[in-house]
Amino acid sequence: MSAASNATENLALKWLLTTDSATRPSAWYVALFNNTSGNAAANLEAGTLTDEVSTSGTAYARQSVAFTVTDDQAANSATVTFPTATGSFGTVTHVAIVSSDVEGAGTVYFWGQLTSSKTVSTSDTFQITSGSLTVTLA
Repeated sequence: MSAASNATENLALKWLLTTDSATRPSAWYVALFNNTSGNAAANLEAGTLTDEVSTSGTAYARQSVAFTVTDDQAANSATVTFPTATGSFGTVTHVAIVSSDVEGAGTVYFWGQLTSSKTVSTSDTFQITSGSLTVTLA
């Protein structure tokens, strides 16, 4: 993942530097995004979910994810498999770790651009192999 969202930065600063309450989500989900607006990175940084893959006629659904932390890096502890597409997801360009399993809802905490975009056509399955979705705070 290339960046922490504004919400993550705010949560971390509150937790570390104040006595304010800082509540973390109870579950994490992976969401997929197309750069249809041309502004996916800026939108995800701000927490806007406008470029998310559509659920309409595609079988797309956010998937739960769990992490293990080693030293200064977190990585997904199991392979994340999205449902087989019943319609095109389009070209997936970005992923995000979010707080809700509902399309268009929740808070973006971390996001990143894929090393290589992936076109997901009807009957394709999108997977993120165990250990390949990583978060590093630098």
